Amino acid sequence: MIRIKEELVEKLGLEGKDDPHNLLNNMVDVRACYKPSEKSWFRGVRSSKFRHVYGVPAKRERCYDNIKITKNAHDSQFCAVNPKFLAVVTEVAGGGAFLVLPLDNTGRLDFNASRVTGHTGPVLDIKWNPFNDNVIASCSDDCTVKLWHIPDGGLSRNLTDWLVELQGHKRRVAYLEWHPVAENVLFSAGFDHLVIVWDINRGEAVSVIDRHPNVIYSMSLNRDGSLLATTCKDKKLRVFEPRSGIVVSEGVCHAGTKASKVVFLGGSGRLLTTGFSRHSDRQYAIWSQHDLSMPLTCETIDSSSGIVFPYYDNDTNMVFLAGKGDGNIRYYEVANEAPWLHYLSQFISGNPQRGLGIMPKRGVNTSICEVYRFYKLHATRGMCEPISMIVPRKSDQFQEDLYPDTIGTTPALSAKDWISGMNSPPILISLKTGALSTGGSITTHKPRVYKPAQMPPATDLNTKKKFAFLSTETVPDYRPVELHDMSEKSQKTSSNQSTKFHELQQKFGSAGLQTPRCSTKIYELVSKFGSYTHYNKKSNIVTTTLNDNKVLETVDIPNNEAELRVAFARQTDELRLVRRQLANSQLRVKELEEQVRKLQSH
Repeated sequence: MIRIKEELVEKLGLEGKDDPHNLLNNMVDVRACYKPSEKSWFRGVRSSKFRHVYGVPAKRERCYDNIKITKNAHDSQFCAVNPKFLAVVTEVAGGGAFLVLPLDNTGRLDFNASRVTGHTGPVLDIKWNPFNDNVIASCSDDCTVKLWHIPDGGLSRNLTDWLVELQGHKRRVAYLEWHPVAENVLFSAGFDHLVIVWDINRGEAVSVIDRHPNVIYSMSLNRDGSLLATTCKDKKLRVFEPRSGIVVSEGVCHAGTKASKVVFLGGSGRLLTTGFSRHSDRQYAIWSQHDLSMPLTCETIDSSSGIVFPYYDNDTNMVFLAGKGDGNIRYYEVANEAPWLHYLSQFISGNPQRGLGIMPKRGVNTSICEVYRFYKLHATRGMCEPISMIVPRKSDQFQEDLYPDTIGTTPALSAKDWISGMNSPPILISLKTGALSTGGSITTHKPRVYKPAQMPPATDLNTKKKFAFLSTETVPDYRPVELHDMSEKSQKTSSNQSTKFHELQQKFGSAGLQTPRCSTKIYELVSKFGSYTHYNKKSNIVTTTLNDNKVLETVDIPNNEAELRVAFARQTDELRLVRRQLANSQLRVKELEEQVRKLQSH
């Protein structure tokens, strides 16, 4: 050590100085006290209780085998699970069907197992009701959303009778999401670029969000359901106020052409999106829900081609990223400061996955420190395999730090309260006792069945009319023909064809029907210039002329039930289009008022 100091003294030219070794020591000490000009990133091992989380696939006898999993290329999960049942969309020759199994019905599935078979097109997405483990929603290529009640113990025969059928989409319905807090509120996104908010108790739409110019790729709700985030084919990420449809913020998401997905990071005010870069690299990005102009961070995952699905666990603040078509599940821990997401580890499997179902937190096994459970649909064989994510702990006691109070089965709001503008955090339960934080226990209830009033078929009405006519007693008139009452015939003859047209006009007006070619203006002119209206009985056409014998308009009169139905359908489409234009204009007015309010406040 002394020799090294002497060499430094010679190199630094300190010979002849007073006590050069002390001077050298002082120099070293002073340099050691300097503080760095900027904070450097900590590149060591980050401390986290979830750093050693590992995945455990279930044994073969605990898997669900011999399932004909759908081969549809649609990018949804095709799998839904809750503490009672497992539902998987299956491949069928025609129509659409999905399988519902009790959770303990593992092993090889019977070939003739009962299914839900009420859709006329392939099923694209299924979701269990978070507040009722016996109710599941499904959407399909047949443009409908249907709700089904599954009895305890599973299905004993094919189920074809639904609870509610929701009709409103013009093209196939792609994705479903239940409201996390409000009861009986369901969101559906279709290929008609619409997101519809449904009140399933009444079987009608609450709100229609028509602000997407292209296909919707995914949607997610925040923890209290007050905001809705969507990704779209136009590469934009949008955040909506779902009751009014107002766009809170929007920005360009990922630059790649493939589908991007979004999930809210609980109630933190941030979102996570997965997508592709311009060079087709898979990446994730973190965003602030109030400013989507730039991401807080954007990182590349890898160069695979499968779409990445994000899953967020609010209780552990962990994010799982699972690629479709590969067997890897990466997991990260969310932080409240940069870099916002810390990589933990990954579960690697040689079997690619077609979809993943997620068990709600109230269904995990706390005795083995299980914090998350996937139900993996194998892409190459007909099997559904549970995968448990476990935190290694030696103690078999309940781990309070791993299992905070989680969302239960009691809704915090009714649909009416939420629609009126109320927001509320979810009602939590304890996983240790199974009791609500406010007292009570976990319960599920049988829903009220909504059956809309159905009109009897037209054939039945015609049959009833025929029997009523045949059962009417005929009263013969024995008077001479000259004395018969000809008042009705003479009245029709004197009024000519004009009266015939007015009768048709009154008939159609009372039924609320009007053909697109016969406008209100024509009816007004006809009533004003009745003498200039000519009705051609042979061709069933009304021609309207003015004083100068100029033909104003020629109108075909519906002469049977089929034509009336066509006219009614056209008029309904016109009214729906006008209502949508009116709603869009009202939304635009609200947005402009909001901008004016912001400018005035600044």
